[in-house]
Amino acid sequence: MYWSIAAASFRQYSTYRVATLAGVFTNSVFGLIRASIMLAAITSAGGELSGYTIAQAATYVWLGQALLAPIEAFGTREIAERVHRGEVAIDLLRPAPFLALHYAQKLGRSCFLLLGRGIPPLLVGAAVTGLALPRSPLSYLLGAVSLLLAITVAFLADMMVNLAAFWLLETRGLTVVYTVVMNLLSGFLIPILWFPDWLLTIARATPFPSMVQTPIDTLSGRVPPLEALPLLAAQLGWTALLALAAAAMLHAGVRSLEVQGG
Repeated sequence: MYWSIAAASFRQYSTYRVATLAGVFTNSVFGLIRASIMLAAITSAGGELSGYTIAQAATYVWLGQALLAPIEAFGTREIAERVHRGEVAIDLLRPAPFLALHYAQKLGRSCFLLLGRGIPPLLVGAAVTGLALPRSPLSYLLGAVSLLLAITVAFLADMMVNLAAFWLLETRGLTVVYTVVMNLLSGFLIPILWFPDWLLTIARATPFPSMVQTPIDTLSGRVPPLEALPLLAAQLGWTALLALAAAAMLHAGVRSLEVQGG
């Protein structure tokens, strides 16, 4: 059942060809802008900045652009809107558990977004600035696992923001705050190793680095496979914790839900 749901979600998003092309163009342009800024900063620092060389920084930028769409770094509002319209009652009556249903949809959507909007900008980056890719096959395997966990952590955190709609009449402000904090502390804007110590400590105490920083460091090979294992363990820990929190929010929200008409 979940495979069918994920496949249907993949097919649904594959029909938006013009939007996909526009997303590829936008991601590529912003990738070039981000790469030029980061490379200029590293060049002015003497060719290396907090462990990042020019090639590693370029790879960081383009992998970040590739992950932007699959993890949906700017958040979603579909579930919150369904709660406000009462359509969530239909979701709750379906034979599949609510969170599992939407997770399957998320995986199908993310698979298409990775292929359709993630890989093309990465190829642009490889052609324009070049990429520093790992030599160990284990880095690619661990990177794939880390990417799946990053998508899962991002899904659960975003779901919690959406589930706040059970108690809030308007969640747009909460979504904006979440998006700003997530983009900063996840390492999407700049690597968290470039943060001052106090901000780095705060970032590492949140699940946000598990969404961007960890999969990029693992996929790029900047962090060797053995050193990447604790990072993947942290991703697993955040997945379990956020899954419990999202399930608790859903349970509490359903108890307080009242849909007009019954």
